Amino acid sequence: MSQRDIRRLLIVGAVAVVRWAARKGAPEGSWLARMLARKPNMLVAVALANRMARTAWALMRKSEDCKDPAMATA
Repeated sequence: MSQRDIRRLLIVGAVAVVRWAARKGAPEGSWLARMLARKPNMLVAVALANRMARTAWALMRKSEDCKDPAMATA
């Protein structure tokens, strides 16, 4: 809550991802595509930033490396 700089960076990154997905199209059936179909872009960006923050927190807490879901099934 008090980390304004980190929160701002997460929002800026999420807005960039949402803009790219709005122009190029998000992968079919993905969380981002479903959200963009139902919600305004800025709300999706904030939700994505929240999701990224929770993922980063979980990775730091467990001291793990990020695993690509596509690679985990192969």
